[in-house]
Amino acid sequence: MDSANVLVVENDEIVARTIERSLRGDDFRVRVAYSGMEGLNLARQDPPDLVILDIIMPGMDGYEVCNIMRNDPQLAEVPILFLTAKIKDEDIIAGLKAGADDYITKPFNVDELVLRIRAVLRRAIETQEMLTEFATESDDRDPSESATDTQANLLLTIGDYKLDPRTFEVDTPDHGRIRLTPIQFDLLYHLMSHAGEVFSPMRLLDEIWDYPSDRGSPDLVRVHIKTLRERIESDPRSPTFIRTVPGFGYTIHPDSNE
Repeated sequence: MDSANVLVVENDEIVARTIERSLRGDDFRVRVAYSGMEGLNLARQDPPDLVILDIIMPGMDGYEVCNIMRNDPQLAEVPILFLTAKIKDEDIIAGLKAGADDYITKPFNVDELVLRIRAVLRRAIETQEMLTEFATESDDRDPSESATDTQANLLLTIGDYKLDPRTFEVDTPDHGRIRLTPIQFDLLYHLMSHAGEVFSPMRLLDEIWDYPSDRGSPDLVRVHIKTLRERIESDPRSPTFIRTVPGFGYTIHPDSNE
């Protein structure tokens, strides 16, 4: 893999330069922006492989930057990692709802930051490889097979939910078609691909976030499950699709209508 292009958007120069020094080398190429608008301009000029984004910035804050990126076709699938002093649960939930892949609070451990960055980048590469594989399967379809049949074969369907790996969109019974963020797609695809299997938060951290068993917080999984339910469930307070198995974790029943 070529050096990853990392964009750091951080208005505190000391923090920004600390991150830059920690990442510079054979594995990373680093650019630094000191405001949200500057960060967006740099991202559009040369889309990064990953953005490290502060929340508390003058003018345009990190939430707004994240929302704009997620609605920009050129930047929608770029992984975003929030690095911020905002540590309350509602702040974390707001950041993940905005479309962030991960959330690290200040003060931070540099080794932990680098580990998380590498994990997010690995997952992004794996997701892209999967999408390429689906595209190849579509191109290699039997000429006698209609485009509609091909599309149906690529959809991952459980009950009234249909997940399209080519578009990151899911058809839901009550909210119509929804475009997921990259991490929401990865999480839902993994659960739907293993319907009936129960996943603990630590196992999801390992298999989705690619974090070692002694790193990462189960709260990250909990918040992502919560935000995903809010987007796709008929009643997020009483979910019937992504179910909680008390004391064990989360599962999707093979027949979600049961």
